[in-house]
Amino acid sequence: MSKLKLTAIALIAVLIASFTVLLSIGSDIYREKPPIPTAFVSTNEQTLFSKDDVEQGQLVWRSMGGHQLGSIWGHGSYVAPDWTADWLHREAGAWLNITSQERFNQDFDSLSSERQAGLEQLLREDIRHNTVVTNADDTTRVTLSKTRILAIEEISQHYLSLFGDDPKLSTLREQYAMKEGTVPSLARREQLNAFLFWGAWAAITERPDLNYTYTNNWPFDPQLGNTPTSSNIVWSILSIVTLIAGIGGLVWYHASGKHEPLPEPAAQDPLFFKKPTPSQKAVGKYFVTAIGLFLLQILLGGITAHYAVEGQEFYGLPLAEILPYSVTRTWHTQLAVFWIATTWLGTGLYIASALSGHEPKYQRLGVNVLWAALVVVVLGSMAGEWAGVQQYFDLDMNFLFGHQGYEYIDLGRVWQVLLLGGLLIWLGLVTAAIRPALKNQGEMSPVIWVLYSSCIAIGLFYGAGLFMGKHTNLAIAEYWRWWVVHLWVEGFFETFATSVIALMLVRLGLIRTRSANAAVLFTTLIFLTGGLIGTLHHLYFTGAPTSVVAWGAIFSALEVVPLAIIGYEAVESYRMRQAAPWMIRYRWAIMFFVATAFWNLVGAGVLGFLINPPIALYFIQGLNTTATHAHAAFMGVYGMLGIGLMLFCTRGLTGQMQWNEKLLKGAFWSLNIGLAGMVFMSLLPVGITQFFAVIENGYWFARSPEVIHSPLVETLVWMRVPGDVIFGIGGLFMGLFFFDIIKKAIGSKTQTVEEAVSANA
Repeated sequence: MSKLKLTAIALIAVLIASFTVLLSIGSDIYREKPPIPTAFVSTNEQTLFSKDDVEQGQLVWRSMGGHQLGSIWGHGSYVAPDWTADWLHREAGAWLNITSQERFNQDFDSLSSERQAGLEQLLREDIRHNTVVTNADDTTRVTLSKTRILAIEEISQHYLSLFGDDPKLSTLREQYAMKEGTVPSLARREQLNAFLFWGAWAAITERPDLNYTYTNNWPFDPQLGNTPTSSNIVWSILSIVTLIAGIGGLVWYHASGKHEPLPEPAAQDPLFFKKPTPSQKAVGKYFVTAIGLFLLQILLGGITAHYAVEGQEFYGLPLAEILPYSVTRTWHTQLAVFWIATTWLGTGLYIASALSGHEPKYQRLGVNVLWAALVVVVLGSMAGEWAGVQQYFDLDMNFLFGHQGYEYIDLGRVWQVLLLGGLLIWLGLVTAAIRPALKNQGEMSPVIWVLYSSCIAIGLFYGAGLFMGKHTNLAIAEYWRWWVVHLWVEGFFETFATSVIALMLVRLGLIRTRSANAAVLFTTLIFLTGGLIGTLHHLYFTGAPTSVVAWGAIFSALEVVPLAIIGYEAVESYRMRQAAPWMIRYRWAIMFFVATAFWNLVGAGVLGFLINPPIALYFIQGLNTTATHAHAAFMGVYGMLGIGLMLFCTRGLTGQMQWNEKLLKGAFWSLNIGLAGMVFMSLLPVGITQFFAVIENGYWFARSPEVIHSPLVETLVWMRVPGDVIFGIGGLFMGLFFFDIIKKAIGSKTQTVEEAVSANA
């Protein structure tokens, strides 16, 4: 049996095994999720919060932006607090003061250290004890002590005022980048309190017969007894050992393998004389649209970043009245997915016809209809999210058309279904175009099948987001959300891109077919080995069982392994740009592939592993270290890759047209230098500053205004401006480049018409 077939069999085996583990862990999460009791009651059976209150409160949280305004269990945005940690800290403070007044007639801060330690021990015994009781009729209740209920009522008043428009808390709202009257309805604010309390209760209540909470003792708060578990420490050490062993094994494999020399490139560009088909020409509008969305995303990113300093204004303008932080951040993150996905979808439509040389009937019509549908979904979902955050919808209507509250899949359920429908149409169009290439048993068949399989996964796996209903337990919602974010965005799109690049380079005669097959199958095998189960590293502290920590720690370390030798790929790609005189036509497409390799190592590899081990993530979940990794990996890897693919396809669409190389050069260096500036001059230093704050004072403190709006952090936020400006200039260069192409294309058509008229005359 050939080495290629063995690799293909191993790939299928890995897929089956990985999804078996993922689904098995999902089943465990369903069984062991933090319960939502029928009622939280006092010792005399008075109901404080009901299950309906918690579930409706979750819908209120989603309607105001959910993850885009602060975070729950560490997932979400970074300017407002983590509501879980904030509630627990405030509740602990209220409980201690109430008890201190009852026992000593003094505030807690006035007590001796010995008495403080005694009360803190009593607090932990009260607040961590699991009192869930299941009744004969299958209803459940949680009994809360009198002192805790008094503390909860005190904290509830704070949040009722905060999410309303109480002028006493206007400064705090500005520091949190909250708009005035975030939730105007008092009834909705009361329901929101129920959900925020439930999230905090799950984070501090120990699982039955165990000594750690439903969220594995997260957030870090020594006063409450939330400290790292043994699992967090042990599996972190083992993940580092796994990383070292994996890198060693991969380097050994790479060094011992046969490296065939690159083929002699053709004398002329193999793709130069191939005219694009009608459907390929129609793909051009996808790339123009992607650039437009990219420029809008850059603008919104600048506004969102500025809100970290002026929470309700933009250089003095009261912009938050129209575009509050939760809206601009929603659009900024969602547009990142939209514009990058648009470049990849366009590439898929272009490359499918290029591989088969086949133009199916009505293919151009399908491409145009799909483009129109995607534009409707993008604009419609953005409008719905704005209306939802502005509280124009009732809770049911918000779920359907407004803001779902879950980061990266914020769009309302109707828009979500329509987007899935669009992806299925795309899959149908790709299938129709690529079918002849699938039937031919040529040398490139393995890579073509990997490409097509990734297209199937892209078309279907976005549907995982539909498994979350209106009232799905947050632990389960996070499980399915990361199926979309990690598997769909970070997983199968990457397999798709690896295949496309290999096919492009083979068609150009720059690498051998055998080498391309082996590289794609092996890279895909290595990626999927860690990438699929590595999804679980996002779920360490989201109400999942401890087994998630073990699986996630080991396999997320394996995710990083292939990135260790990515520099070799970057050097090889860089050399290809000068393999033949005609390669100058593809120079900047290849340079963006080189940038992708660089950021894969730095952004996905180094900065990704910074937050991957459980013990690291325990302290820095939801700090700006997460934003550091997100920017460097999402834009650095997927964004640069999307631009490279787009330029490669555009080269085929523009034929002999002379490109403005100066604009492309300016775009390339501005985008990369600007991204490095915002990451290393601002985001990473802020994250490290917060890291120290967590260790010294607890997680709540690192997310508090005392840190976020300290002189040091605000200075570091302003240090982001140079990088943002340079990056924005790079975006403008890309926009001008495509505008120049459109202008030349229109001029070329006009000239052709004039020549025809002249000839007829």
